[in-house]
Amino acid sequence: MTSDTSPSLADALTAGTVVLDGGMSNQLESAGHDLSDDLWSARLLAERPEAVTEAHLAYFRAGASVAITASYQATFEGFGKRGIGRAEAARLLALSVDLARTAARRAADAGVRRPLWVAASVGPYGAMLADGSEYRGRYGLGVAELERFHRPRIETLAAAAPDVLALETVPDADEAAALLRAVRGLGVPAWLSYTVDGRRTRAGQPLEEAFALAADAEEVIAVGVNCCAPEDVGPAVEIAARVTGKPVVVYPNSGEGWDAGARAWRGGATFGAARVTAWREAGARLIGGCCRVGPESIGEIARTLDAA
Repeated sequence: MTSDTSPSLADALTAGTVVLDGGMSNQLESAGHDLSDDLWSARLLAERPEAVTEAHLAYFRAGASVAITASYQATFEGFGKRGIGRAEAARLLALSVDLARTAARRAADAGVRRPLWVAASVGPYGAMLADGSEYRGRYGLGVAELERFHRPRIETLAAAAPDVLALETVPDADEAAALLRAVRGLGVPAWLSYTVDGRRTRAGQPLEEAFALAADAEEVIAVGVNCCAPEDVGPAVEIAARVTGKPVVVYPNSGEGWDAGARAWRGGATFGAARVTAWREAGARLIGGCCRVGPESIGEIARTLDAA
């Protein structure tokens, strides 16, 4: 757990490599929880908060040093569709940070001695729509409209004092621009992570242009990719490091493909800890997994990085 004597995450990334956690949803599903509604894992913030803490704790025990909160799909609009008012929605957003902090304390009590950090997840607009559009972007909204959507949630999460804001699974450079506006001046660092297809964002913009948006953003301590194929990580790391000069964050999926219509994963896994050494050599400093990557794989990543 972070303390007054622990380094900031930004300092830790300057000094070396930090291990991220893996997918929240697959860990909750493996524990028997049904996530088959539009709120996905965010529903458990209200219904089974202890399950969220246990999921974070599993990753800390496995070797992760950063927990990403269960707020990816938690929005005022999404909660509103379920009859949850703004005050309660704000409480649940703050709770997502508190649950990760609780897991960090329990990990420390159980003997984990490394610094542990909490990253407050800020998912894209498409995550609220729950129709797979976070893998397409181009919602028909301008930068100003997207900023108005994101700002209240970001401000609520920032007020809960996470160590960093995870602006993640961003499919479109326009949405990245909106997110970067919304975090400006909050006093909380952030990382910006795109979901990509090859050397382009899901919306089709070249990664050179997409990463350049964050190059001069003081709040941004890392840039990179997540929720993408493992095969797309290597080129993205090189581009992100070259364009921004910042540490790179990577946490791809298992390699299986998401079928939004069937709400199911298809195909075989291609993710493996053997890939992470090359990613680190290319500039990755914050490394973990996203969908379908569980504690066992995170433990393998941690051991691989320790041994390299």
